[in-house]
Amino acid sequence: MNRVKVYVDGFNFYFGLRSKGWRKYYWLDLNALSTALMKPDQTLAGVHYFTSRIRNTGDNVPDMQRQSLYLEALGTLSDVQLHFGHYLQKNRRCFECGAKWKNYEEKMTDVNIAVQLLADAYDNSFDTALLISADSDLTTPVRKLLAQFPDKRVIVVFPPDRRSADLAKAATATFLINETALRQSQLPAEVQRADGFILQRPAYWQQHPT
Repeated sequence: MNRVKVYVDGFNFYFGLRSKGWRKYYWLDLNALSTALMKPDQTLAGVHYFTSRIRNTGDNVPDMQRQSLYLEALGTLSDVQLHFGHYLQKNRRCFECGAKWKNYEEKMTDVNIAVQLLADAYDNSFDTALLISADSDLTTPVRKLLAQFPDKRVIVVFPPDRRSADLAKAATATFLINETALRQSQLPAEVQRADGFILQRPAYWQQHPT
């Protein structure tokens, strides 16, 4: 069997869903989605999910709570491993009016993905990597991996409304996640943690998929 590992760029995926207005698919079962993206002769060897916890800006507490809830739900899935980057505060200034404000940039996700991809290749823990991202910063790591391990394949799976021509050129092949796969890969409305506590899908995400 062809062993497949899946690498999910969490924020790139999220912003693709948000761009399409598909909030109803945020409560996503990454194991189910990974299986839906695979071929019949492939077996799932693991899922790596890369993200950063949202920084408190004073007006985004509900967003933080929903993200934490989702990360807890993902933590109940045996094949999913979570990897965290961080947010870096940057001071911004408008050159026209002089206004100043704080902004935050998500950091480390592309580095974490690149390191994990290469480490897993050296460990020979996959035959095919499914990279769910459209971040062009991953072009060089993908190109280097395939040059070093010509027997392996890196398939770039573009999130909805996202694409990178450079990343597509570097990959073995590409395709776009379709809405059917998202619709059929939702977590149950209630997810039970190991301690018995029930995690409920956020009401804000409970629009019924159509």
